[in-house]
Amino acid sequence: MRLLVGTDSVHATAAICDYLEPRLTETDEVRIVATAGPGDGTAERDGREALNVAPVRLAGAGSVETEFRTGEIVTELLEAAAAVDADEIVVGASSADSEATVGSTTRALLERASRPVVVVPVAALE
Repeated sequence: MRLLVGTDSVHATAAICDYLEPRLTETDEVRIVATAGPGDGTAERDGREALNVAPVRLAGAGSVETEFRTGEIVTELLEAAAAVDADEIVVGASSADSEATVGSTTRALLERASRPVVVVPVAALE
């Protein structure tokens, strides 16, 4: 299976890895993508830190690659998924709005994706 993972933080990456670890086999291919808007230094730093976590946590997969992209997040994730012909896109459900069940980026991805999207719960930081 080919998976495209979208992440924006170490916390989200950890939750996604917890979900994926028991499901992966040595034939699975995982591409983890972090994206930030142009000039968003904080998001870029957080994204790059998030990419460092996944290869170690997902060592059971056949291959794990990471990529940082700059641009509109949903567009970049959809383009990355198309580039690897992903069977699924996996993202966290995080939202800055404590009342929302999924964030606006995840909602937009669900609306625009033409392939399955798995939304992994991400526990709130206390």
